[in-house]
Amino acid sequence: MSLVDRALETAARIRPDAGAAVILRETSEVVLRWANSTMTTNGATTDRSLGLVLLVPLAGGGTGAGVVRVSAPDSLLAGGAEADARLTDAVRAAVRAAEDSGASRDAAELPPPTGPGDAFDEPAAETSIGVFADLAADLGDSFRTDLSAGFADHHVTTTWLATSAGVRRRWVEPAGAVEVNLKEAGSSVWGGTSTRDFADVDLPAILGDLRGRLAWGRRRIALGPGRYETILPPSAVSDFMIYLAWSMGGRPAQEGRSALSRAGGTRVGEQLTDLPLTLAGDPDAPDFPTLRYEPVLATTSSGDEVSVFDNGASTRRVEWLRDGAVGELAYPRAAAAEFGTRFAPPSDNLLLTGGSPASLSDLVAGTRRGLLLTCLWYMREVDPETMLLTGLTRDGVYLVEDGEVVGEVNNFRFNESPLDLVRRTTEAGATERTLPREWKDWFTRVAMPPLRIPDFNMSSVSQAS
Repeated sequence: MSLVDRALETAARIRPDAGAAVILRETSEVVLRWANSTMTTNGATTDRSLGLVLLVPLAGGGTGAGVVRVSAPDSLLAGGAEADARLTDAVRAAVRAAEDSGASRDAAELPPPTGPGDAFDEPAAETSIGVFADLAADLGDSFRTDLSAGFADHHVTTTWLATSAGVRRRWVEPAGAVEVNLKEAGSSVWGGTSTRDFADVDLPAILGDLRGRLAWGRRRIALGPGRYETILPPSAVSDFMIYLAWSMGGRPAQEGRSALSRAGGTRVGEQLTDLPLTLAGDPDAPDFPTLRYEPVLATTSSGDEVSVFDNGASTRRVEWLRDGAVGELAYPRAAAAEFGTRFAPPSDNLLLTGGSPASLSDLVAGTRRGLLLTCLWYMREVDPETMLLTGLTRDGVYLVEDGEVVGEVNNFRFNESPLDLVRRTTEAGATERTLPREWKDWFTRVAMPPLRIPDFNMSSVSQAS
């Protein structure tokens, strides 16, 4: 019997009246790190964790949710008396947590099975250092000419989910990213990409683009703070749009606690721009198959946007923006029923579409005078009521005149709201897979276009370099 089945059986034995969800995740990961054009670290690790969710009827009415997360070494996986005792302790701890938590406002019956449970008994998938073979060869060539630092990661996560409602699902999610810094005479440039298996990573192309930016940096131009026409590349756009997607909670909007609130309700349906921009999370992502993610919800935490009571519910395409208007907000099933709307789970990928076929270079060529950013850094929220963010530019801000980059300018601190950026965007280009600089440790499945903002707010000059 698998560890997931044993944990579910233990929960049924200890509290047969409770609902239960068991989530086992195993991640196989390999990494490369280099600095000063020298490899510094490489390695492979495997991590395994077990999440137990107990949904316990309370004596005073309602249902409490208790969650316990435990590491799952080989000894727990193999079974035996010691493993059984540890599972029993974990389930009892989850029951106590549920009883102590009080009645959950997001309580609901666990969803029934909605898809096949095929391959549930298959072992975890693995990656290996060999996934970096072509990348390492290209890096070796680069080390002879470039002053380079960077990091590459590839991980394959296998998830098993089983619930007392009969859900039994297993899926595998490979993901990775590579990012590179090149330096020359005080200039630093950054580039990178996300990937599913490194087969589509064109490191020579990334390096070629970075060398071109270093050449731009040989002329320095000082500019003061102000509002500038600014071209945001896909990476910078992704950092703003990820934060927007993370802020789409339905309950906060309904209760007047977010930038998506307005008198008498929410901003759903409000037209932000005449551009037909659609911001969506899509587990199928037909135009970007490498961005696909888990088919059903599997979570060990609850909040305004997600609930442990929804474990096993099918994920779906959710359009946060639709043709330039606010499309949907995130709701667990209980909140959706409360507010008379549709269950909308948070997404593990994000796509902004609806722009023209224009490339980043095309947007630059169409600029009379403005700034071209590279990436953003150290973003923080200033005002949740307007979704105002502050942060810094980094690794290259360039002045464009008459369609040509004429030099590198100083860094800035900016103050901007993702909602306002959507409202003020005058041009969007072609959507492409990219790597967010600020949020890459948490979110990498993104595809974004470059955007033109006529009056991006560079609020002060930054000494960061």
